[in-house]
Amino acid sequence: MPAVSRWSARRRASSDRGSATVWTVGAIAVLCAVFGAVLAMGQAVVVRHRAAGAADLAALAAADHWSDGAAAACARAARVARAQGARLVGCAVEGEIADVTAASGAGPFTAEVGSRAGPVGSDDPAGSGGAMGPERREGGAEREARTGYGPGG
Repeated sequence: MPAVSRWSARRRASSDRGSATVWTVGAIAVLCAVFGAVLAMGQAVVVRHRAAGAADLAALAAADHWSDGAAAACARAARVARAQGARLVGCAVEGEIADVTAASGAGPFTAEVGSRAGPVGSDDPAGSGGAMGPERREGGAEREARTGYGPGG
């Protein structure tokens, strides 16, 4: 009988062998997934900020050159957006006001941001401050993000 009990004790001990390896591999897989998600979120934030900066600068460039005509102002805005690593999606110049939309990124990490620039109060003839309110309008530029992070969103 002692031989049987020794065999069963050895069998029980060997059934637990390697379980730490399985748990370690599982923990490493979970950590890799979390790390990948954090990197993806960081990339999305960088792309959105790049698009926002390019849209703001392009709108300011277009508003600065409104007197050259809409085509020349939009061409200047496109050059500025390209220099910022983005592309110009839309551009409209009405009087001294420039509305510009810039996009950055590719694939699932694409952000499109709109921006408006012009003299303070020039887009609101009544001078009431419009939807933005006078405190936001003092800078002469506003931004709207189509990624859900814009004003009110």
